[in-house]
Amino acid sequence: MLHRGQESTDGTGGGELTVPMAWLYAEYIADELLRTGDLMPPTSFEFRAGRDALALTIFLSDSGGELSGIRVVTQLETWLSLTAYDQPWQDWVREHMARLAAEAAASGAPAPDLELASAAWRWLEETELLAPDLDAVPGGGPVPVEDDGPKVWTPAWRLGLPLGHLAIHLF
Repeated sequence: MLHRGQESTDGTGGGELTVPMAWLYAEYIADELLRTGDLMPPTSFEFRAGRDALALTIFLSDSGGELSGIRVVTQLETWLSLTAYDQPWQDWVREHMARLAAEAAASGAPAPDLELASAAWRWLEETELLAPDLDAVPGGGPVPVEDDGPKVWTPAWRLGLPLGHLAIHLF
């Protein structure tokens, strides 16, 4: 039963809960890819960064909401190219998020998928993780043990993107 003020006479806004299935499905696929790759513990911030970066890639590359179980395998090459090291992934994400936000604003309809994607993108941009400095070159000495090497604070997406890319390769 709807509470007073939630009734709808035009068939829209009838108080139904809009479930963000596209985002949840993209997040599920990303989670499965990362778990299959067994790159790091699922409870780590690094895993979350990889999952969110990969989920954003999956969600934003799905043109028209047609991502079904069978299409996942056909999309792997697309996701690999989007997450490749030499691609401007963050610019691609910003452009697609802006386009989806403009479409949602124009339609006036709820956009729960976009809200969750925006929250993931915000976390990836604003959160910094301490990670090995992949650009550092040891100066002629022995290669340091992983924990002893130079580390830098880096935005979560910069760490999550290569993890997602590697997870796709390992799948």
